[in-house]
Amino acid sequence: MSTLGFRKKKKTETEETEIRDKKPGLVRRLWRKFRAIDWKNPVNRWRALFVVLFASIAMFGVAYGAIAYTSEPQFCSFCHEMSPEFITFEESAHSQIKCVQCHVDPGVVNTVIHKVESLKEVYYHVVGPPDPIVQTVPVMNKNCTQCHSENRLVTATGDLIVNHEGHIKEDIPCITCHSGVAHAKVVERGINHQKDLDFWKKENAEKLVKAEYMKPNMGTCIDCHDKVNKGERPWKDIQYSLPENTHGEKHEEKADGHAEAATLDTTEAAAPATTEVALSEEEQKALDDKHSQEIILQAIGKQKKDVKLSMECSTCHKEVSTPANHQSADWNLNHGGNAVEELDKCLNCHQDQKWIKKLPKQDIVSLIEAGATKDEYKPNLHVVKTDSRESNFCSSCHAYRPPGHLQSDEWLTAHADKAKTDNQKAECYVCHERAKPDEASKVKAPTDVYCEFCHRTGFKKS
Repeated sequence: MSTLGFRKKKKTETEETEIRDKKPGLVRRLWRKFRAIDWKNPVNRWRALFVVLFASIAMFGVAYGAIAYTSEPQFCSFCHEMSPEFITFEESAHSQIKCVQCHVDPGVVNTVIHKVESLKEVYYHVVGPPDPIVQTVPVMNKNCTQCHSENRLVTATGDLIVNHEGHIKEDIPCITCHSGVAHAKVVERGINHQKDLDFWKKENAEKLVKAEYMKPNMGTCIDCHDKVNKGERPWKDIQYSLPENTHGEKHEEKADGHAEAATLDTTEAAAPATTEVALSEEEQKALDDKHSQEIILQAIGKQKKDVKLSMECSTCHKEVSTPANHQSADWNLNHGGNAVEELDKCLNCHQDQKWIKKLPKQDIVSLIEAGATKDEYKPNLHVVKTDSRESNFCSSCHAYRPPGHLQSDEWLTAHADKAKTDNQKAECYVCHERAKPDEASKVKAPTDVYCEFCHRTGFKKS
C-alpha cells in the first residue's frame, strides 16, 4: 500500500500478454538486428564497411548535385523577386559565368557555408512576400581576379586613363567603380520594388538594361576624388561601395520581422558614431546640389586648386574633344541660342547623372513606355529654360551675375535695349521670372529678381 493510501493497480494477465505480443517498431527492430550481428566475423565487418562507404558516396553525390544545381543562374530565376537580377545578368558581359563565381568567396568550404546560410532565403521566400534584393555583402577583389588581371593597362572604351595598379595598392574594391557591371544598378535606380517585378521580362530588357548603367559612372570617380582631396578614404567604409537600401522604411510593416532584422544588420554598421541632425529632403537636395556645383566648377577650370586629384577632364581622359563653337571668345555669353537649337547634344556631356554619384530614381513604367530610343528633340525654349534650372551644370554658372550685366545701377537703366524683342525677353526668362515666383514651384530660377517687381504695368509690345 502506498503512503497516500492508494493501492497500485496490477496489470491483468491479459494486458501483460498483449504488451508482450505487441510487434516492436521499425527502429527497435533494426537496432535489435544491429546488436545481433556477429562483429567478430570479418565478413560482417566488410559488409558494414561497404554499406558505410556506399552511403557516404551517395550522400556526397546528392550534396554535390544539389550544390551544382543551386549554383546555376537558372536556379536563381525561379524566385520572382530575383527577376531584375536575372534579366540584367543575362544582358551583361558576365552572362557566361555563374553567380557564385562573383558572390561567393572561392573555395569548397566557402561554397558549402554559403549554401547553408542561404537556406534562410528559402524560408523568407516561402513565408514572404520577401524583400526586394539589395546587395549587403560586397563582391571581393579576389573574386574578380579569378578572371581579370590586376595589371590591366587598357579600358573597354580605350579613352580612359585608369591607374588600376594605384587603385589596387590603395585596396579600393573593384565594385566601387564597377558596381553596375552585372546588374545595371537596378537598386540605385529604384526599379526592383515588388510592384516592378512583373515588368522584368526578356522583351523589356532592351528598354531597362542599357550600357550607361553598366559602365563605371563618372560621378562615382568624381565623388571619390573629391573626398580624397579632402583627406578622406571613403572606400574604407564598404557601405560606400554598396547600393543604398531604399526599402528600409517598409521593413517594420512585415509581420514576421525578418526584414526588419536584416535592415538593422546592414544599417547599424554604417551608422555614424555621433548623432547628426537629420536634414529634410529639400535641405539634403540643396546640400547635394551645392556640392555638385562646386565639383563642376572645378572640372571646368573656374575653381582650380592645388589638389591631389584634379577634376579636369584631361586628368582621366586621353582625348578631350571640345566642340569648335565652345572655343569662341564670346561662347559664355552667347551659348543660349545653341542650347535651344541643340539641347540633345548639350546633354551628352552636361547632365547631372554623369557628374554625381547618386543616380536619380526612375519609374519602370515610364522607361518601358518611352521605348529603347529617345524622341527626336525639337527646339523649345521652355524645355531649355526648365532643364537649365534643374541642371547643376548650368546653374553652377547661372548663379553668378553675368559679366555683361555691368554694375547694378548701370544695368538698371541699360538693360532695356537687351530686352526689346520677344526672343530677347525669352533669353532673359532663362534666369528671371516675369512674375513673382511661386514659392511652391519645384523648379526655381537662379535669381529672385523678377521683371514685374519694377514693370508692374506690363511691357511695351515689340
